Amino acid sequence: MAPDRGATIWWHRLLQELAVTAPLALGGYYLVRYILKQMNFDPEAEQKEQSRLRSAAILRRLDQPETDILSLPLDRQRPLKEQLNLTNYEQVILQDLVFPEDIPVSFDDIGGLTDIIEELKESVIYPLTMPELYSTSSSLLTAPSGVLLYGQPGCGKTMLAKALAHESGACFINLHISTLTEKWFGDSNKLVNAVFSLARKLEPAIVFIDEIDAVLGTRHSGEHEASGMVKAEFMTHWDGLASASSSGRPQRILVLGATNRMQDIDDAILRRMPKKFPISLPNASQRLKILKLILRETKVDKEQLDMEYLSRVMAGMSGSEIKEACREAAMAPVREMIQRQRESGQRMETMKPGEVRGLRTSDFFARTMASKVPKGAIEEQEGREWSTEPSSPGGDSDMMEEAVEEIKQ
Repeated sequence: MAPDRGATIWWHRLLQELAVTAPLALGGYYLVRYILKQMNFDPEAEQKEQSRLRSAAILRRLDQPETDILSLPLDRQRPLKEQLNLTNYEQVILQDLVFPEDIPVSFDDIGGLTDIIEELKESVIYPLTMPELYSTSSSLLTAPSGVLLYGQPGCGKTMLAKALAHESGACFINLHISTLTEKWFGDSNKLVNAVFSLARKLEPAIVFIDEIDAVLGTRHSGEHEASGMVKAEFMTHWDGLASASSSGRPQRILVLGATNRMQDIDDAILRRMPKKFPISLPNASQRLKILKLILRETKVDKEQLDMEYLSRVMAGMSGSEIKEACREAAMAPVREMIQRQRESGQRMETMKPGEVRGLRTSDFFARTMASKVPKGAIEEQEGREWSTEPSSPGGDSDMMEEAVEEIKQ
């Protein structure tokens, strides 16, 4: 019996069609997939990619030179930070990392806070960066979980934090309020989680929050739900069930806060900050040190500049106000030189910097009548609400007036 030629032809035709259409369908699938991949529907894709590239550059900068790593013992060698796998939220937090060489402020640039600086070194910096030196004698000698710098404005809280970032030897994260603020519900909580997860990967680490009362203020019933969730998330990671490392040892993470409204901070947050340093108004000896530091690179008339006298009449002024007073006084010799140039009819371009005279005591009182009373003296009554009394009494308007009369004579 002869084979059925029609059935054979049909199968051959089907195989031929499959051989043609299958590669076309497969190629079309991969083509559509590639096109859809190139069409990015995420509106923040470019921002995330830039954040990823900046994070990679920061991690490379954090790594020590290869020769330094190889010179360390095997038990102290750590993996390169460039090899860390960071989430998108951790990459956002990493943008707030501060490098010590980028801050031109050291403890030597701070006048009048020697006792606080020494206590910070002994009880905070050394236990945080060198825990093996303290843990051998007692398990209690560990770095505190939080440190609070509080006091009146302009007394050096933020400057002290800058010096701490420069000389601590730990990774310093300057956490901004805007970094934790997101438009999507729940993203702020994930960013808070990323703060501590990143700090664990980079430990020892210091997380600095300036004006901490604005972020972690007192909770109340009328508070927005998102704000309360952020505070709860912060406290949970700071000192909660997940606050220890995987090995069970305390995490080497320090939260450093600065505020001039300590009474507005939540009690639970204050409990997590056992170390509190009051930064009060400087006394006479501290004001003298501040004056010497501020004027160390200024041309002065040594015979007619009495810093001890200035430190007495500046009672009640903060360090910031003393700096502004020195800045205003330093303009007096320049104004005199400009006035002489105008009176002589000479062009300003012909004035030589070396012709400006040195700073004198009288320059500090050239515009005293416009503002005779220092701001610290006006706010004396408000300053009594602090737990630390000012180092020197305010209300020295009479002394300022006497100083002006003495200079005029």
